[in-house]
This record gives sequence, C-alpha cells and structure tokens, in this order.
Amino acid sequence: MGIFRRTGLKKAMPAAVAVLLGLFLAVGAAAQPRTNFESIAPEAATGRSEKQASRAASYMAAAANPLAAEAGAGIMAAGGSAVDAAIATALVLNLVEPQSAGIGGGGFMLVWDNARHTLRAFDGRETAPAGVDRRLFFDAAGRKKGFMEAVVGGASVGVPGMLRMFELVHADYGRLPWATLFQPAIRLAEDGFPVSPRLHALLEHDRHLRQTPQARALFYTETGAAKPVGSLLVNAPFAAVLRRVATEGADAFYKGQIAADIAATVRNAANPGSMTVEDLAAYRAKVRDPVCAPYRVYRVCTMPPPSSAVNMLQALGILAYFDLAQLSPLSPDAVHLVAQAERLGYADRDFYVGDPDHVSMPLEGMTERGYLAGRAKLLDPAHGSTQPVAPGEPPSKHGALPGRFGRDSAIELPSTTHVSTVDAARNAVAMTVTIENVFGSKQMVHGFLLNNQLTDFSAEAEENGRPVANRIEPGKRPRSSMAPTVVFNADGSLRLVVGSPGGSRILGYVAQTIVGVLDWKLDIQQAISLPHYLDRNTGLELEEGTAAAALAETMRARGHKASVIELNSGLQGIEVRSDGSLIGGADPRREGVAIGR
Repeated sequence: MGIFRRTGLKKAMPAAVAVLLGLFLAVGAAAQPRTNFESIAPEAATGRSEKQASRAASYMAAAANPLAAEAGAGIMAAGGSAVDAAIATALVLNLVEPQSAGIGGGGFMLVWDNARHTLRAFDGRETAPAGVDRRLFFDAAGRKKGFMEAVVGGASVGVPGMLRMFELVHADYGRLPWATLFQPAIRLAEDGFPVSPRLHALLEHDRHLRQTPQARALFYTETGAAKPVGSLLVNAPFAAVLRRVATEGADAFYKGQIAADIAATVRNAANPGSMTVEDLAAYRAKVRDPVCAPYRVYRVCTMPPPSSAVNMLQALGILAYFDLAQLSPLSPDAVHLVAQAERLGYADRDFYVGDPDHVSMPLEGMTERGYLAGRAKLLDPAHGSTQPVAPGEPPSKHGALPGRFGRDSAIELPSTTHVSTVDAARNAVAMTVTIENVFGSKQMVHGFLLNNQLTDFSAEAEENGRPVANRIEPGKRPRSSMAPTVVFNADGSLRLVVGSPGGSRILGYVAQTIVGVLDWKLDIQQAISLPHYLDRNTGLELEEGTAAAALAETMRARGHKASVIELNSGLQGIEVRSDGSLIGGADPRREGVAIGR
C-alpha cells in the first residue's frame, strides 16, 4: 500500500515525393505483414521503425504519413492556422492512407484557441440513415451476421461527416481560403504519390477490396496484385471531387451528383443499405463541449460522447490516487496499476456511453471525484483478477443505472488515423478521423472509400430486456473510442496534443502516453514509443515483440489473465515545453512523422 495515497507549399511537395520514394523502397523489407491479419483489429502491424523526437520553434504537424505532415507544415508556413493545417493534412491522408480515413468517413476535432483561451469539440461522426432497421446486422433467419459479412457492402455505411465538420471548423478558425487547403491533396492526386510499404501490405492482404471494380482499377495491377511499393498512384477521380468541393464548398459533396452516386452505391451494393440523397443533404456536424478532468496538477480535456474518451479520463482519475512517478514505466507495479485502472473505466464504457442526442448518460458523474475515489478503492495494489469488473453507479439523476442499460455488443475494429497540429500562435488541433474497418465497407465512389461505421453500433438492441445505450436508431451516431486529447498545465497553458487510432484500445494508448509525459517525465516521442500494455476489462494485453511481452508470466503469477499480442497504435503527439518550443512524436509502429519549423 506504499504507493496508494489519498491525494512554401507548392514547391515542397514534389521534393517530398522524391524523398519518400527512396525512403519507402528502403524500408519496405522491414514492413512485412503478418499472415491472416484481417482478423486482427483494427489494422495489421507492418513493422516498427524507431524514431527520434522532432523539434521546432514555431509550428508543427504530426501525421501518419510524411506527405500529409509536410502538407500541414506547409500550410502553416504559408500563414495558415492549426485548423487549416489539420484540414489539409487530413485530405492528403485520405489519398495516401485510404485504408484509414477520408471524406467517405468522419471524425472528431478538439480546437484550442490560445488567444481566447477556449477549447471546443467538433463532432463529424457519421449518422445512421433514416431508413435503418434495428435488425440491420441479422440475416433473414434471425442469426447475427459475422463481422466481415456485416461490413462488406452498403448496409454498414453511415452518412459521412468529415467535410461538414471541416467546413464548420474552418468558418470559425480558418485563416487561409478554403480552396487553398485542398491544393496539396489535389496536386498529389493528379501527379501521383509513391505507394508506401504499409499501404501495399494492406492492399495485398485484403480479400474483399479487389472485388470492387473501381478500387481494383485504382490499387491493383492487371493480374490482381497490389501495386508495388514505390510505384506512383494517381487518383484523378478523387482530385476532381476535391476540386469541386474546394470551389463549391461541402454542398458539392452532400448535394447533387456526388451525393446521388454515394446513395446509389450504398443501395445497389451486395448487402445493400438504405441511404438516400435526403440523408446526405440532412447531415449536420455539431459543436459540443469538451469533457475535462484534473490529473494531478494538470487538466486533461478530450472528446465528449458519442466518444467514450470520458472512460479514459476515469482511468487517469483513478491513477491519480497512486504515485506512479516512483515507478519505472515497465515495472510490474506500473503495469498492474495502469491495467487495473483501465479495467474500471472500460467497465462503465460498456454500459453508459452512446449518442448524447439520443441517450441520457451520467457524463459528469463518471468523472466526479468522489465516485472515482470509491472506484479506486476497488483496485487491489498487489493482485490482479481474471474476472471482469462490474460497472459502477456514477452519480446521476437517472437512478440505478446498472439496471437501466444493457451491455453493449459492438465489435469495434476501426481503421483510423490521428493528426496533431500546433501553430505559431500556439493554437492547436487534436483530430482523429476514420472510415472504421480497414478500407471501410470496401465500396468506392469517385476515388474515395465509404465507411462502415454502422458496425460500431451494438448489434443487439437489448440485453435481458434492458435497452443498450449504443443501439441502432435512425439519425443516431454510433459510439466511438476516438479520443483526440489536449492537456493543459496548472496555469492553463497548452502542454500536450495527442491521439491515436486503435479501436477500443485507443483509450489505453492515449492514457499510457499521457502518464509517460506527465508522471515519468519522458518526452512525447519516448512516451509514444513505450511498449504497450492495457486491459479493456477483458484481460491484460502485452505488446508482442517488446519488453512488455517478457512480463507475461510475472503478471499471470500476480493474478492477471495476460496475453501477448500485436498492439498496433498510431499515436501522433506534440508537446509544448516550458520555453515555448515544440517537441513532436510519431508512432514507430506506423509510417508517420512530426514536421515543424
């Protein structure tokens, strides 16, 4: 109990392509995928390349592909804001990392306005079409479909939200003209970019994408093989869409021919969906209040529901009752405490989180100090458990919550990406965007892929007669684990901008990185590079191929149900030092970089 206590854009891009062509060819041999990885969530591991922290005095962009990070940095060099940079970065990611995100999907943004000292959350999460049925993922005989059976086709596609979110954010925080932000992606789409080792590997091993004619023509050779690493990939249809949206605004996507083609693709696919042009025209992005909670002397803010990032705040709030600073990051005590705190957060997640416009939740109660203090007392500092922990009863006006909701049965396997940007005025963006599974629903329209976000809903609408908070309903947004996060110092100044892909494991990845920086005094790159360990209330997971894997027997002897598996995050973070300088970190498990000047 000793550690328990009560207390120049246009010219830069061709050069970047040339550099990356050599880089990708050099590292391709080290980025070979594991076999049968389509069953591994959310994207397969394709190698690890250790990285050094990036440093800058003025601005920085961190993204999962060097071309995307360079686009963001170039926008800020041209006088753009952190929001401008994040939008340009995401559009390039749609092109060069199509397996993870794009305008056929959605996401979340946290935007920090340093001059006004305000933080706002923007919700571009997809919505269920008006004609959706609660039995969407059951067959005619009443049997629940397998995951890939539900994913592939039109039934899984939600109404995309990314471009409406970008338009809403840019209206308030953009400095450069809207059309300017599209130019890096348009140029790369028309001139071509080198296929990266990761993209090649994921294309080669996808069993379904080849069956979509437009995707086959874009990504594969005449023999059906994925285009080789380093070959130039040109996406003229996507460039044409971007040119229209750059000129006409997001209406060019949500109304007219593009919208009609999206709806037709969804409705005419094998395993068809119900989406209509009216669903697309009716979509609205939303501004929400971030959810924030103290962590030691710091304040951690993240995305509110329909994100389940509040449950990450719960884990941190529980860890605040333990002195992690005296432990080393890979000590059995540290692994034990972090995992047990996460279990308690995930236990509440499975019952209470859904779309706040459809479900009443005890959001404030889940991070209330007294509630977390009580949950912390459930954590045995010495021994783990192989049994799942039950949800708590957060303070709420809604009564006995454990008897009010049923357990969620969603299988969340999203293929996602994260962008962090900080500009010269110390405005910042933490943005996580996704199309759900790797290559989404496998359906392509005009050079971009459509999401399969509806599989993020619970397949079962009820459990033992109790409604599931994350059940499928028309117009509803599915629960997400995307957790774009901004951390502030005690004086309110910006400290950290971070987020990750990784499905439901995102909460653990981001929490561990925050602990690494704030408790263990690592720089952001060192924290991102730490071997992963987490517990989603399903057992302790230790990252394969790292020093964490060697702890398996020790942790089992301590009472944990421990397994060694791939833990393929994609963290991107920027740290603001006390002297005002920036340090950027990119996940060694992916191809990203942080670029600043």
